[in-house]
Amino acid sequence: MQRREKQPRLIQAMMDIFTLPDLRRRLLFTLGILVAFRFIAHVPLPGVDLNTLNQFFQQNLLFGMLNLFSGGAMQRFSVAAMGVYPYITASIVMQLLVPVIPSLQALSQQGEAGQHKVNRITHLLTIPLAALQAYGMLTLLRSQSPPIISHLEPLTTACIVMSMTAGTVFLVWLGELITERGVGNGISIIIFGGIVAGLPQMVGQGFIAKEDPLGLITFIIIGLATLVLIVVFIEAHRRIPVQYARSTFRSGRMYRQSGSTYIPLRVNTAGMIPLIFAIALMQLPATIATWFMNPAKPNFWNTIYNVFNGNNSLPLGLAYWLPYFLLVIAFTFFYTMIIFQQMNLPQTLQQQGGFIPGVRPGKTTADYLNKTIKNLTWGGALFLGIVAIIPFIGREITGVQALTLSSTALLIAVGVALDTMKQLEAQLTMRRYEGFLK
Repeated sequence: MQRREKQPRLIQAMMDIFTLPDLRRRLLFTLGILVAFRFIAHVPLPGVDLNTLNQFFQQNLLFGMLNLFSGGAMQRFSVAAMGVYPYITASIVMQLLVPVIPSLQALSQQGEAGQHKVNRITHLLTIPLAALQAYGMLTLLRSQSPPIISHLEPLTTACIVMSMTAGTVFLVWLGELITERGVGNGISIIIFGGIVAGLPQMVGQGFIAKEDPLGLITFIIIGLATLVLIVVFIEAHRRIPVQYARSTFRSGRMYRQSGSTYIPLRVNTAGMIPLIFAIALMQLPATIATWFMNPAKPNFWNTIYNVFNGNNSLPLGLAYWLPYFLLVIAFTFFYTMIIFQQMNLPQTLQQQGGFIPGVRPGKTTADYLNKTIKNLTWGGALFLGIVAIIPFIGREITGVQALTLSSTALLIAVGVALDTMKQLEAQLTMRRYEGFLK
């Protein structure tokens, strides 16, 4: 026992994990799935000019985001090029449709069985979305000048689309295996593995791209400050006190018992979804412009592409980054209110006999919670907006042209890491071991 007290808390917790057979098996299984994912990400598809493709990804923020989700597989044009992004798109679509379509809303309220059916519909929706996105990617790469991908026969194109769709479905299946038999949320772990795998190359480009040590040091400081800001806002929440009054019948007499707890309302309820929505919408004009622009004889669409490609410095860069900042704030409010309405906290409290002290049950409680979450969301929205434009600010201050998606990558990586550590913490605490945090 004395030896355990002398060990650092984090090291001792890791040792405890590997001494427990079930946790050790889950952790090794998760690592094995990640290794398999990295092998799949290097299986190439034919007919693409990789050098031109790398230049295209450096100039296009939307495809840079997709490449981030695929762990660099899209930049290598592998069978896993689409990553799990079609599944994320399907999940977002389902979250938007559930409150609108009565039948889906009824399914979501049927407990675990209903949620299982909703998940099945999400998986089925992933297949056509993956096929459409794969074909759209091929069409876009073929329309570039010079063309990134050579002209392919229809049968070859169909085989490539089917291979990319199968790669996405396979990655989603691997993620489900991690959720079932491993540690953490499987889809998030797959994304996390892709980000971690690409970080060394991105950081290396940052060091190589800048000869001024002062600018590089400033860039590192901004990155560390961003990391601290992300951790603080991911964990930040407001506790709404709740009391429960229950009546029990014992020995022929009625007793009234009371207890208290709280509802944790997060400052950043929406997570990273508003960033994805906003960057996709901001890149839509540039994507459409690539179909009509003329490199030899610039026209109106060339101007649209130059404004919305996200690589401009001041003052032209404001035409992209300012609307991006405002869209992130708008989508944060939109997505937070959708999630909050699906939680249906006022009805749940009323059914369980709970109430907020000083607030009447029913509509008054609903109004109070809605007002509270809106006030909290201002902090989360401004946080996400600042995270979105930090790469632009850092680039203007330091001149380092690397890690344009570093803040988004950090947001995803830190969120997944904290969630996984909490799950391990719960497993250790349940077995009467000390966790990672005090």
